[in-house]
Amino acid sequence: MNSFSEPRPAPRRTLRKPRRSAMIALLCVLVAVCAFFALRGVLKTLYPLRYEKDVEIGCQTQGLEKSFVLAVIKCESGFDPHAVSNVGARGLMQLMPETFDWLQSKTGDSYTEDDLFEPAVNVRYGCYLLRILLTEFSGEQDTAVAAYHAGIGNVSKWLQDEDKSADGRTLRRIPFGSTAAYVKKVKKVQRIYAALYDLD
Repeated sequence: MNSFSEPRPAPRRTLRKPRRSAMIALLCVLVAVCAFFALRGVLKTLYPLRYEKDVEIGCQTQGLEKSFVLAVIKCESGFDPHAVSNVGARGLMQLMPETFDWLQSKTGDSYTEDDLFEPAVNVRYGCYLLRILLTEFSGEQDTAVAAYHAGIGNVSKWLQDEDKSADGRTLRRIPFGSTAAYVKKVKKVQRIYAALYDLD
């Protein structure tokens, strides 16, 4: 009989619970960080920064928030400088030719309708129109956005109706469903741009 016994296998070392919990927590953090950056990348694709120089100039000239102008462009044309609506609005900020002519009567410029497809021209005049509307409606952005969509005349009438405005400055009810949806959309998209790119 052999006097040497067979060596016993070394006992398996198991992770202690605290160490295992810490590793799981670290893994969860890593997954969350990766998911965050992946989502951020997707959002930046959906909400891009384009025509930044033109937007920057327009915002500085008219005293507008960059996130606001980007939101209007995103909602109006999706950053397509050649966009034309079914009613004839043109370019990035979807200006109507007659509105463009009216604005030019104030600046003394003499652009043609086709110049609305030039990003620098379109953004310049779109920002100018937003400034006029904000001034007309006492700086109330939602009211100005409603006027950008539905026209100054319609919004002015709504503000005089107590059923639609309690103070003559803000709209508590917008009778045009498409305009009401537009105002909400611009606000939502502006928040996304402000958060995504740390603007304003």
